[in-house]
Amino acid sequence: MTGGVRVVERTSVLAGVVGTALLLAGCNDKNQYAAPPPARVTVASPTQMPVTLYAEFTGNTAPLAAVDLEARVQGFLTTIGFRDGEAVKQDRVLFEIEKDQYQAQVDLQQAQVDSARAQQANAQREYERQATLGQKEVSSQRSVDDARTKLDMANATLAAGEASLKLAQTSLGYTTVRAPFNGVVTRHLAEVGSLVGQSGATKLATILQVDPIYVYFTMSEQQQIDMRDALAKQGRTLKDLREKREDQAVEVALAADAAFQYKGRIDYIAPQLDAGTGTLQLRGIFDNKDVALVPGLFVRVRVPIGKIDKALLVNDTAVMSNQTGSYVMVVGKDNVVAQKPVTTGPVEGQLRVITGGLDAGDKVVIGSVQRAVAGNTVDPVAGAMAAARDGAKPAPAALIPGATSRPTNP
Repeated sequence: MTGGVRVVERTSVLAGVVGTALLLAGCNDKNQYAAPPPARVTVASPTQMPVTLYAEFTGNTAPLAAVDLEARVQGFLTTIGFRDGEAVKQDRVLFEIEKDQYQAQVDLQQAQVDSARAQQANAQREYERQATLGQKEVSSQRSVDDARTKLDMANATLAAGEASLKLAQTSLGYTTVRAPFNGVVTRHLAEVGSLVGQSGATKLATILQVDPIYVYFTMSEQQQIDMRDALAKQGRTLKDLREKREDQAVEVALAADAAFQYKGRIDYIAPQLDAGTGTLQLRGIFDNKDVALVPGLFVRVRVPIGKIDKALLVNDTAVMSNQTGSYVMVVGKDNVVAQKPVTTGPVEGQLRVITGGLDAGDKVVIGSVQRAVAGNTVDPVAGAMAAARDGAKPAPAALIPGATSRPTNP
């Protein structure tokens, strides 16, 4: 038993010596820092496509013409010849007022004219007879003069009768109210049987001409200056548009529409600024055959003022800004991130037009942008910019002062 105890003690001592040696050996190893792998980011080159530049405004629609239909003679309303809100053609009968008394007045005046014409014819014959006798010295000069006076009085009576007949016919014509042009009539304001025109003209309804239709909009003084500069690049001026009636395209979209589907042209530019608002009024005219545009709408208006043939576009989410302006993060040589200041333009869908500061071959960080720190090395992964809206359709733009573009005739 004693020998067995000694063997165990020797074994324990040996194990302790070995463990201590291993521990000392481990303490002699040096701790080394292992750097984290480069951040992975998604990069893509800018999209290139032609972009049309626009000046954008807010406007409102107005009818080409608006006329109040009024009863200009007194009488009872006998007929309403349309449905409220109906589109009517020019010269269609819309209202009729009782005609009997006015027709009778016409007949009376016609009879008086016939009588005056007969008297005038008789006076003419008498004068000619007296004038002939006077030449033969058979009749006195006084008789000739009296015949001439009666003829003049007969002519005057006939002229007065004809004037009275014309007035009576005019009043009779006022008993029928017709559409002065093709348009849409509002609801009627007087019922059949109502006495109208009793103490002056009575408004019966209003007719609006809405095809074509006007859109009025205004531009600020600075916008006018910007448009002047844009037109100058095309060799044109606002005066040319105003006085030479040159066609200047203009487009309109309703508030809920994304696309500017209504096309027209500018047909009026005010000759001076409104001193109260400091704005210049312009007007566009648009075909409106289906009456999709109704008067009184607020609409978005844009006027094409130039074109960039090869515009660069990047994801709008890749564009950031600070106190110095807008910038994007790009991955350059050796995968080192750099901050690149850019000049931004309009947004087209998910893309932002870059008008300056960016090259077509730059690798713009579009994914994990927060990991792209200037001066750091990253692990770039190839991606793609968002698709342009409607494929190859030109992007809408705002008026961009100082943008590099090649003007085009809209």
